[in-house]
Amino acid sequence: MIRDPFLVTQGIHNFRDYGGWETRGRERVKSGLLFRSGQHVDATDEDLKAIADLDIRTVIDLRGTSERERNPCRRVEGFDGEVLFYDGETTSSPPHMDVEPGATASDFARQRMIAVYTRMPHNPAMIDMFGRYLNVLAERDGASLVHCFAGKDRTGIAASMLLHILGVPEELQREEFLRTNKSPTFDVLVQQSLPGIEERLGRKLEVEQVRDLLEVRTEYLDTFHAEVRRDYGDFDRYLTDVIGVDEPLRERLKGRFLA
Repeated sequence: MIRDPFLVTQGIHNFRDYGGWETRGRERVKSGLLFRSGQHVDATDEDLKAIADLDIRTVIDLRGTSERERNPCRRVEGFDGEVLFYDGETTSSPPHMDVEPGATASDFARQRMIAVYTRMPHNPAMIDMFGRYLNVLAERDGASLVHCFAGKDRTGIAASMLLHILGVPEELQREEFLRTNKSPTFDVLVQQSLPGIEERLGRKLEVEQVRDLLEVRTEYLDTFHAEVRRDYGDFDRYLTDVIGVDEPLRERLKGRFLA
């Protein structure tokens, strides 16, 4: 792997290169072409200068319309690449999440995240965006950035899909997914997320009480894959039949991102 996949940022959470992984065939996913992160609404001028050096020409924004309107992302000055987004809502959160009397923050967080990953494989908006994400990566030159609000759930699944197609073993896909928990910018996500969580729960919380919501867990990724296996048999059939990943697209992606 590359020595340090994280870009040093002050106002963006979890900005990192998700290339560099070795495949089952002993090839390696190219570094410097595939980036992922949380939203850029709080990006500093210094952050944007650092991003400008990466030659990112394509941005895949997995947030829905209301998220983009509430949190408009800052982009590199003069950015003239393509920004891909969904015209509508993409969140896989339940439409409401009642807090049971006496529920702990941990209970709330776990139940909410399990619901997110249970719904995501069947969410029409995310199915559309996952397909568009994979196709645009195969078509456009230069580096790309995929992001959502926190850069961990929708973005984490998107990254896992690509790495699976490229032949990265499941245990390394899982390692990439869980690398989110090592991000040095956790405080940025706390500042962006904790007030809303406290409003929903109706009480002040310590950060440790909501880590299940702000980080990722193996259980979350396993939930997504269990849903896929139950309805489609395996992940490859899901990618083919639902996301629209045919053999020519697989070969184009491998040709672009494997060395």
